Amino acid sequence: METNNSLELFGDFLVKNLRDKGIKNAETLLNNKSKSPSLLKLQSELNNFSEPQKALIKEVVIKSIDTAIHDFLFAIQELSDFENNIQILVNGQNIVELSDGIHGESFSDDGWNAKYSEYGINE
Repeated sequence: METNNSLELFGDFLVKNLRDKGIKNAETLLNNKSKSPSLLKLQSELNNFSEPQKALIKEVVIKSIDTAIHDFLFAIQELSDFENNIQILVNGQNIVELSDGIHGESFSDDGWNAKYSEYGINE
């Protein structure tokens, strides 16, 4: 198996199951589309915002998710460099060892967000 395939498989999984789901959840709330009783009050409050304010909130959510992903991957990178007691294996391969900086894989013009996210790159 080509090593890059495991790294890309992880990136695709991370983007679709963490980044995109978080952004989609924010959109659902901002557009008053959730049917969850526990979220009705929050949605009601969000409805008081203008469309430009809602767009700003969405941008904050995306930036926060992207920062959390970056910081999580950076922490995994640091563990790999030192203790190596937490590893992420894909097809038996340590994904940190397949990258020259796992925390940066999402963010370039041809990174994971650009390739796999339905929301693309958030500048």
